[in-house]
Amino acid sequence: MALEITDANFEEVVLGSDKPVLVDFWAAWCGPCRMLGPVVEQISEEYQGKAVVGKLDVDANQKFAAQFGVRNIPTVLVFQNGELVGRQVGVAPKTAYTEVIDKLLA
Repeated sequence: MALEITDANFEEVVLGSDKPVLVDFWAAWCGPCRMLGPVVEQISEEYQGKAVVGKLDVDANQKFAAQFGVRNIPTVLVFQNGELVGRQVGVAPKTAYTEVIDKLLA
């Protein structure tokens, strides 16, 4: 199950993680976000213990969406050691997300 990431826990969960972190910036009203949701859940299950996978609702949590320039959703950002290392805007095949994580784990 993907973690719920908020403005309140972003620094601890994402920037403070010693594992790669994938964050899905989404909103409930966004059709493409709903399409991507099950893919993010699959990635969360497959990488459990190896990477952190979470979802951030941009309507309720705007601080970090603005800080990282998220203007379109869904946007998936990947972080390593607190640094932004990957960005995918819009829905992409699952491999577009997993390849980035796999490179960081290699």
